[in-house]
Amino acid sequence: MRPTFAAPGTPAIPLHVVEEGALDAWLAAQEPRVASWLRATGFAASLGKPALVPDAAGGIALAVAGYGSAANRARGRFHLAGVAGALPEGTYRLEGLAPEARATEALGWLLAHYAFDRYRAQKPATARLLAPEGVDAARLEVIAAGEWLTRDLVNTPANDMGPGALEAACRAVAEEHGATIEVTTGEALLAANLPLIHTVGRAASEAPRLIDLRWGEAGPALTLVGKGVCFDTGGLNLKPASSMGLMKKDMGGAATVLGLAHMIMALDMPLRLRVLIPAVENSVSAGAFRPGDILTARNGLTVEINNTDAEGRLVLADALALGAEGAPDLMVSMATLTGAARVALGPDIAPYYTDDPRLAPALDAAAERVADPVWRMPFHAPYEAMIEPGIADLDNAPSGGFAGSITAALFLRRFAGAGTYAHFDIYAWQPAAAPARPKGGVGMGARALLAALPEVLGL
Repeated sequence: MRPTFAAPGTPAIPLHVVEEGALDAWLAAQEPRVASWLRATGFAASLGKPALVPDAAGGIALAVAGYGSAANRARGRFHLAGVAGALPEGTYRLEGLAPEARATEALGWLLAHYAFDRYRAQKPATARLLAPEGVDAARLEVIAAGEWLTRDLVNTPANDMGPGALEAACRAVAEEHGATIEVTTGEALLAANLPLIHTVGRAASEAPRLIDLRWGEAGPALTLVGKGVCFDTGGLNLKPASSMGLMKKDMGGAATVLGLAHMIMALDMPLRLRVLIPAVENSVSAGAFRPGDILTARNGLTVEINNTDAEGRLVLADALALGAEGAPDLMVSMATLTGAARVALGPDIAPYYTDDPRLAPALDAAAERVADPVWRMPFHAPYEAMIEPGIADLDNAPSGGFAGSITAALFLRRFAGAGTYAHFDIYAWQPAAAPARPKGGVGMGARALLAALPEVLGL
């Protein structure tokens, strides 16, 4: 099932969007029976609250969706998504919604129909929507499908989403879009000079691998790197149970870049795309890497291991070094990397790092436009000393607990080469249901980046 709008020309029930401050004027302009009914049923145009008005035969004459006030709406997004789930089955046509809000609300409507039903039947929303006038319906359907893919991958538990299953998901996307894919697995990682990916994943029952997807023959080069740690026990620095429960989502970076890749390819953007996903499990066995080990990365930098639970930056390091060798016009990494990022910004905002003076303003503006919040964080050079242990070039887990997200980003930058680079430290999880975002896996930053790419890459 793919998220789609109702076919153009489908008979539809009018769905009037009414703000609280405009309710009295709107009621005054309606037929008396409509105004009387809504007043009698207590409709107050509260944000996200719908009402139905019957016709003479007992069917639905029209529906009304409360749109609250500007102050209400500033505290959230996708305000009509809740209406989609509350309305009965049928096709609806939006009336009275401002043009600048149509694309976001229409996308929210599509996202509200997502349900993860792999293991149990679910009851997704059944109210369909005609694409509002002036909205690029095909583009929104592609974006929603990419987000659904990300959510499905993150929500799938590690027993069904190990490195092999993640590879299979990448192969399915590659086949859909005519992309090429190469996978380096197990001991072949050492021969290919990807030693950190091998070291982190060698203790698991499934072999570690580096997935390399390529698409497009012309245009600027974009490389996306996603952390694909399919489950993270913490390794020998074993996580407590309270921290391990959500670790199926530790491949959220890989899931997000794969969803974004689907969007880019389905929209046939004029660029050359490369997706690099180091897919591993961080497990405990006789072959597990140890605290105190010193490892040598693909680019020759040595890394002292002071915590085996800081493994994501290790697998990303090799993938970034490989990506940098191709000198892309833009390289972006996405990873569920640090708890420090969540302490700083919470679960709803995607922190990102970049030094590029064009990317940051373009990304910020795009995020506002498409309701995908991001926040720029600093590559703070004075903290470089915190990741330099003395015995090796780099420390994978500096002591002290300060600036954990920044030091992780600085670590990654050492492997990203001299080109334009951005890193997203995402959460990839919705801790409580919100409009268009059920509890569970969620994409972060992908839609903002997609919207910013034309300006950043000159497409």
